[in-house]
Amino acid sequence: MENSESIVATLSGVTKKYGQVTALRDVTLNVHRGELLAVLGPNGAGKTTAIRLLLGLSMPASGQVTVFGQNPRNVSTRRRIGTMLQVSKVPETLKVREHIDLFCSYYPRPLSRKAILAAAGLEGLENRLFGKLSGGERQRVLFALAICGDPELLFLDEPTVGLDVSTRYLIWQQIRRLIQEGRTVILTTHYLEEVDALSDRVIVLNQGTVVVEGTPAEIKSRTAQRKIRCSTRLTSDQIWAIPEVNDVLAQDTRMEILTSRVKPVLRELFSRDPNLSSLDISNSSLEEAFLQIIGSKVPETQPEVIA
Repeated sequence: MENSESIVATLSGVTKKYGQVTALRDVTLNVHRGELLAVLGPNGAGKTTAIRLLLGLSMPASGQVTVFGQNPRNVSTRRRIGTMLQVSKVPETLKVREHIDLFCSYYPRPLSRKAILAAAGLEGLENRLFGKLSGGERQRVLFALAICGDPELLFLDEPTVGLDVSTRYLIWQQIRRLIQEGRTVILTTHYLEEVDALSDRVIVLNQGTVVVEGTPAEIKSRTAQRKIRCSTRLTSDQIWAIPEVNDVLAQDTRMEILTSRVKPVLRELFSRDPNLSSLDISNSSLEEAFLQIIGSKVPETQPEVIA
């Protein structure tokens, strides 16, 4: 049984419709204190709808939504959360520091401007107009605004889109710091590497329902696929003839073999090619697991319209 004191947000039997379209169908999930929960799914799966419900921006057709045990629309609830949405607009004629000062005024105990600028990697940009910033710099400002109120619960929708590698890792470090401090983060992203690196738990939505839930390792294990990479004189056709081989890909001088049963395949490989070398065995990636779960291509990074 889950400890109710550790639950900061819930969807309980929630259904949400837009006209004849059912965006969420009887969805139940709990968000726990001190975890990073990644919500994945193809476009139209219901991710954005679930986030909008938790933010109080939309109401369910049936079921219950609570955040900190209250209606998410309550002012006292909203003061405890921070939000960075993929589609966000702020005035372009204000300076970075003016945006931060304005957002800090909304909260009873905001972070200092200095701490916010450091966390978002914005030192030296505080006097720049928002409209004069690059796309990556704007993303950093939106992250800064999301953490102004020192939130207990933080919603991040595609937080690192358009960021260079070094800035992406800076944001990752700040997200990890928040989790270490006992804060809770709900993340939606198309960067599955980000999910694998940061998340404690993953929920995959598809066609408005939760199709799988677990840690990244548990999600990856569902594919029951492992990769064997090796250098061998065997041809692709000869490897395909080995029982339990599910796929073969020739890569320069090496072969990549997918199988759900590594040991019998290895025995056959060595039996047929005693000089096999450069052997490497690895698990499937989170991306491969995601593809298998939803049964479709990874979607391109773009905002969802209604679901």
